[in-house]
Amino acid sequence: MGKIKENSTNNINKKYIQGCDLSYAVCKIGGRWKLIILNKLKDGKLRFSELRNSISGITERMLTLQLRELEKESLVKRTVHAEVPPRVDYELTAIARELIPIWKQLDEWGGKHREMMQTHETIEE
Repeated sequence: MGKIKENSTNNINKKYIQGCDLSYAVCKIGGRWKLIILNKLKDGKLRFSELRNSISGITERMLTLQLRELEKESLVKRTVHAEVPPRVDYELTAIARELIPIWKQLDEWGGKHREMMQTHETIEE
């Protein structure tokens, strides 16, 4: 693999993200599915099938990829039980639990913003 140019946009962005705590945090939990997955796990352990069934629109492949990323970032703990058939549980780590009040506030803000935008659209029509 070639060396990344020092002044490439990708390298500059990476340095900025690593230097800005807010950008760093958003990169770890951002995307379409990660916050939804984390939120589903806030009440305790869930099996893969329980997670999949509780999130409409997510494919098994996408759920697997997102869970792997969250596990790699130490936000989700994966426990494999030595049973036949194998049972795998997922749960939030301690550092991920610290996010619960933050995403509750984001949820409230999202509802207010959506309502404001819908009201704004109605007024303009």
